[in-house]
Amino acid sequence: MHGGSLRSEFGETSEALFLTQGYVYDSAEAAEARFKGEEPGYIYSRFSNPTVAMFERRMAELEGAEAARATATGMAAVTASLMGQLKAGDHVVAAKALFGSCRYVIEELLPRFGVQSTLVDGTQLEAWRAAVRPETKVFFLESPTNPTLEVLDIAAIAAIARDAGAKLVVDNVFATPMLQSPLQLGADCVVYSATKHIDGQGRCLGGVILASDKFIADHIHTLLRQTGPSISPFNAWVMLKGLETLPLRVRQQTENARLIADALASHPAVARVLYPFRDDHPQVAVARRQMRGGGTLVTFEVAGGKAAAFRVANALRIIKISNNLGDAKSLVTHPSTTTHQRFEEHQRLGMGITQGMLRVSAGIEDAEDLIEDLISALDGV
Repeated sequence: MHGGSLRSEFGETSEALFLTQGYVYDSAEAAEARFKGEEPGYIYSRFSNPTVAMFERRMAELEGAEAARATATGMAAVTASLMGQLKAGDHVVAAKALFGSCRYVIEELLPRFGVQSTLVDGTQLEAWRAAVRPETKVFFLESPTNPTLEVLDIAAIAAIARDAGAKLVVDNVFATPMLQSPLQLGADCVVYSATKHIDGQGRCLGGVILASDKFIADHIHTLLRQTGPSISPFNAWVMLKGLETLPLRVRQQTENARLIADALASHPAVARVLYPFRDDHPQVAVARRQMRGGGTLVTFEVAGGKAAAFRVANALRIIKISNNLGDAKSLVTHPSTTTHQRFEEHQRLGMGITQGMLRVSAGIEDAEDLIEDLISALDGV
């Protein structure tokens, strides 16, 4: 609520929005000293900005990280966190269950620059060990995964990465800093799409990279400064406002998701339900060990494939069709035709994504209304 606040001489209650590109110096000598790093202060808003700095500091305190750097989008954070560490000849090991754009970076973008990769079943620790090469520099994963909600053992994978001399980057967007702390589990870097729960109200794009001071200085700071995937100060201000209600929203969304998962599990039109804190989840033991709640997402499979899943989605009255998540409004998407549509069917099946699968992002509406909406739609199938 209060971390990182920088108040102007007016003593404003709400953090100030500094919409400025550049900054004025008292003298040419002062400008020279600031560019040399001999004098503190702001130079150019592509490098740093007071509003952005407040957002970064608050995120660092929330995550328990030494440092943070904000980016224009979540994918900018993912891409920078990887490319800032890698060079031609290096190797990445990543879990195959990834958001479509993350798979693109691993499989198509990095190889253009001479960085090879190996995709593994992230739930199998031996697969991580077996994929390590002498040139392996980075491990990358998301947990829970999108959209199948697999839960990966972050502490165990971090130990394997350390033994291999590699850095572990964790995309923690589904769990949020409220429910999971990858740095405490041994990860070297955490990335977020702030577009999701951190904003949480469908307004702005943003991303965050969090790590130690050394990691940020060695791998991130100069890359962001020179290549420019900067977050807008306005977007950073919106994210600051979102952080004020993040714990309240995630608490309600998580409770709604739990109730939705339990209600869906007994419906005859539902082939299976995936929710990390349900006893029938394949990695429930890992989830309960490393997470503080089951999360805000529920994935379920409708018997009858794509046609049945589409009928359910189209019949919903409260829950809206959208590929976003983490919003205060409940949303549903069909991963096979949206977030993972670029993959071939055999690739989707390899990630556990079926044509009958729907992913629900629970909002903060009344849980009984959401459940009634889903059950009514399923009854129509």
